[in-house]
Amino acid sequence: MVLPRLKLEKRPPPTLKMKVAAAIGSIALALLFSSILIVQAGVNPLVGYFHLFYGALGDKLSLTETFVRFCPLALTGVACAIAFLCKFWNIGAEGQLYAGGLAATFFGISFLGAPSYLIIPLMTISGFLGGAFWAFIPAALKTRWKVDEVVTTLLGNWIIYFITGAILYGPWQNPVTKWPESPAISEAAKLPILIPGTRFHLGIVLALIVVLIYLVIYWGTAWGYELKAIGANPEASYSMGIKVERNMVLAAILSGGIAGLAGAFEVNGLNFHMKLDLSHGYGYTGIVIAMLGGLHPVGVALAAFFMAIIVTGTQAMHRVTGVPFPLSEVIQGLSLICLLLGNFLTEYRVRRVVE
Repeated sequence: MVLPRLKLEKRPPPTLKMKVAAAIGSIALALLFSSILIVQAGVNPLVGYFHLFYGALGDKLSLTETFVRFCPLALTGVACAIAFLCKFWNIGAEGQLYAGGLAATFFGISFLGAPSYLIIPLMTISGFLGGAFWAFIPAALKTRWKVDEVVTTLLGNWIIYFITGAILYGPWQNPVTKWPESPAISEAAKLPILIPGTRFHLGIVLALIVVLIYLVIYWGTAWGYELKAIGANPEASYSMGIKVERNMVLAAILSGGIAGLAGAFEVNGLNFHMKLDLSHGYGYTGIVIAMLGGLHPVGVALAAFFMAIIVTGTQAMHRVTGVPFPLSEVIQGLSLICLLLGNFLTEYRVRRVVE
């Protein structure tokens, strides 16, 4: 039996409708493939998905908890998207989140008598600067010495994680419980709760503002145009007079700073301590969100909300049906794989070679 010869043929540039269709199709395929695992758990997939979506959107408490998850996911998604625009492959949003959380916690536990109008902005700014500094290091290594940023940002995640562990098991360790967590921040440092009886805090609104700022950068500024031009063709950008290295460093700093905000808001909006498990993989999920959203601000926001639904809803589905909670991570991974396949098929067609 002779196998047919195949070749890849470049398609015309995909339209926005094709990109949206690829994203929706990838989600549908991911849910379809995940239903196989739900069946293996002895549960009807329709019943399982009903409890998943109802548990994330069915009432006020569920919906606000979904928005609580949306906050760090939207911030890390935007962080990755901004860096990816100019092909700075920032895989370090997880570490930058921890760097921001550490910096914010330092001020939150050091200025216990400061009023809210002073300490909350101080923690927010320090969280941004902590994440920005942690992203600046690999950006400088890439632009100055051409060190691969995928390696340096990924290793940076583990470096800051172990630094956090050394601090939390050392000078910040809770003297009473001996848990690896910092002392509690002051009451004045906590973000205001906007919906009574829930955990819907001010950081969620600030995350939405960050998405809007990214939208303005993406569509309404020359800098956004330059970032997209660098991502499309760095060599042509050089010839156009665009300062590629400078823009790449600035994008990395902004990317890390936004991821650092996610860490700060997790500390003063939700946990009120710096913890070793501050993030539940939000930085890595941000990569999936950025790709699923096509790096577009609206797409990133929608992808972040979808992932928040999955994370919140799988907890409810687990409680009601017994389907394992790690299914959320399976759906995230399958969504990315299906999206990459969909993007590939929108850019290339497979043709049989006729001899």
